[in-house]
Amino acid sequence: MADGTDADGGLDIPPVATPDEVAELSPADDTGGARQAGDEGVGPDKPSEQRGEPDERQEDDRGYDDLRRVHQLVNNNFYGVVDAAGAAFGFGAPSSPGLAPGTIEPEEADRALRFHLPPRPCFDEALGKLRENALVVLTGQDGCGRGAGALALLREILGDDARLRSLSPANALADLAASQDLRRGQGYVILDYVGEPAHHAVQAYDIRRLSEELGHKGSYLVITAGDTARRRLALRDHCVPWRAPDPAELFGHCRRKLPDPGLTPDTERELEQRVSEQRRPRDVVEAALALSRDGADKALDILRDTCRERVEEWFRGKPSADDLLPLAALAFLEGIPERTFEKECAALAAQVRNWEQSGETPVAEPDDEAVKPPGGAVARQSRARWKERAVELVTTEHRPGPGRDARRSERRLVFTSPRVRELVIAALHDLYGYELWYPLRLWLGDLALNGDLDTRTEVARGVALLARHALVEVDENLLKVWSEGLTNQRVTAALTLQFMCDVEHLASQALNIVLSWTDNSGQGRAVTAAMALTGRLGSLYRLEALNQLWFLSLRGERVAFSARRSLVLLLQTAEHDPEGALFILRYVRTVIVRSAQGSRERSVALRISVQLLEAVRLETAEPVTAALLRTVPDSARHLGSLWADVLHSGNRSRAVSALCRTLVQLRDDPSVTGAVHELGEAMRTTMTPRQWAALCHHLSIALKHPDYAIPGARQLAQVLLGSLRGRPPAGPRRSAAPLISTPPFPSAQGGRSK
Repeated sequence: MADGTDADGGLDIPPVATPDEVAELSPADDTGGARQAGDEGVGPDKPSEQRGEPDERQEDDRGYDDLRRVHQLVNNNFYGVVDAAGAAFGFGAPSSPGLAPGTIEPEEADRALRFHLPPRPCFDEALGKLRENALVVLTGQDGCGRGAGALALLREILGDDARLRSLSPANALADLAASQDLRRGQGYVILDYVGEPAHHAVQAYDIRRLSEELGHKGSYLVITAGDTARRRLALRDHCVPWRAPDPAELFGHCRRKLPDPGLTPDTERELEQRVSEQRRPRDVVEAALALSRDGADKALDILRDTCRERVEEWFRGKPSADDLLPLAALAFLEGIPERTFEKECAALAAQVRNWEQSGETPVAEPDDEAVKPPGGAVARQSRARWKERAVELVTTEHRPGPGRDARRSERRLVFTSPRVRELVIAALHDLYGYELWYPLRLWLGDLALNGDLDTRTEVARGVALLARHALVEVDENLLKVWSEGLTNQRVTAALTLQFMCDVEHLASQALNIVLSWTDNSGQGRAVTAAMALTGRLGSLYRLEALNQLWFLSLRGERVAFSARRSLVLLLQTAEHDPEGALFILRYVRTVIVRSAQGSRERSVALRISVQLLEAVRLETAEPVTAALLRTVPDSARHLGSLWADVLHSGNRSRAVSALCRTLVQLRDDPSVTGAVHELGEAMRTTMTPRQWAALCHHLSIALKHPDYAIPGARQLAQVLLGSLRGRPPAGPRRSAAPLISTPPFPSAQGGRSK
């Protein structure tokens, strides 16, 4: 299964790459100081000229520093004061049940189906197919309620208390068809299925076999997909076109479940009229909730969609190029300092002017002011013109930059609401063609290459919004180019894919794009894929991300280096998600357990482990291990196992140093005494008495180092090692292992490989 666990808490890890895929490396000695896997380029990605490797590594390292800063800002905004108008907010936004693969608890399904109204007759048709074939595919437009319909169908058959399981939309059907581990009486759902790669294409025979196996086990599978699924021969006979329920019926259904606010006849009629215009069940439910909670005015505001009316009215005025281009630029550069925005807006105007001078159609009909000689531009008071140019669409705010003092705030142009930005991009896509989008794409490419981090982050956010309406165009004309470009471009592509995950139906598409970059697409795209698998994308598709990063860590050194950095960044961003953090630790534990002693795979896994143990938090220099021991129950067991494994390897010096830093950080916190004791127990149970005695000796020496000889650290070390008291070691107290030096590793921030 996609996220199955074994009895030891391990995970299903894909088989390691074959010798044809990864060049063989002489086994490293896990118990001594042998050369670590990954210290030099190996495998199919090894460059023919080693001279370029250090420069590429340095550039990749700079890219990860950029990603780290963006993730740090995201964490500060989301887990501190939520400021959706600020830069880089979105990762960790709540998602519908089933979007992230895993178990869907009955309580989650209850919330999703609280106001569900089965649409007829498609619900009955789908239920019949599901009972007959144990498999059905719901096709239709995004937002029509396919996800809720999938849960409702499974609960109709299996009961309200059924624990359903969501599978990854990428390759899940092929994996399930070949699986021998289907659970009896289980309900499965695959939301936003995107199809299988060509070499894993699911054929009609496999679908029939899967249907038979599901029926034999008394299990059921519901898939949701776009309308194109009906053209896939293997799935065609299982598809049911899904339709949203009648909006008026759904609104009445919701109102019967909510307190009656009492409405006048005029208000009732207006509500009915506005509801009949809605196409998405979610909007109808939101209006019904607002009506019950906040009254009719709030519900009507939602149904009227005043933002849409304002944007449509502005574009009906057929704006001139002088007005259109600044608004188009703002759609991709919202919230950056005004001085920077003006410079980039002038660059866009130059791109358009060059395009028009080539003899092509102009972007918009110029007004009288637009045809004045260029010398008159200085006198236009362009900043003041925003009051006329985009009334009720754009406003100005004073904000400091990231990490800046509030007294150093700058004026920034922003849309009056996030929805306005989305609607402006939609209107630009619907109303304008190649004459605007060609120079606009060139301009976006220049920004992705040369813009500062704040600018590129906003470009990524804007391109992610554009992907809602032009996914193929974004993928082929922007992401593919950026993914194999220079560092700035690759970071922009990675951030775009992460921002795409804020829209549920695009999350699966983002994952599919990343997977295509890991399969024989070159080093550049593989590095970009590793970058993209952090943050929101990695948190949504945890197992898929870890599987891909593990595969990439077995490739050539440049790609492997990026994969290791991404794994560390995943743990750093999962600090506020206890389940996600434990999942990562458990995964690496399982990889180590299933790797043969002395194998390259085990050496790579141990190297990843020591980087995880050395990682620091995004916001501070505190070790992530200390934060996990303080806040995440059961983390001590997993961390203890990893530490014990690394202490048995050539990385023992770094492991002891990481352990010392953790003890120093926790020395003044009495609440962690139990967790530290549990950490020691977890380490001791996997070590022989001789190894345990050696750890005691080495740790005692390390704590004499000036960086660690801090009051309280030695006492906490006694708590860690206290389980040894009263139990004499099997051998002499002093280990025969050679003494090791344990200097601090301040440069290990972010899990950087040494």
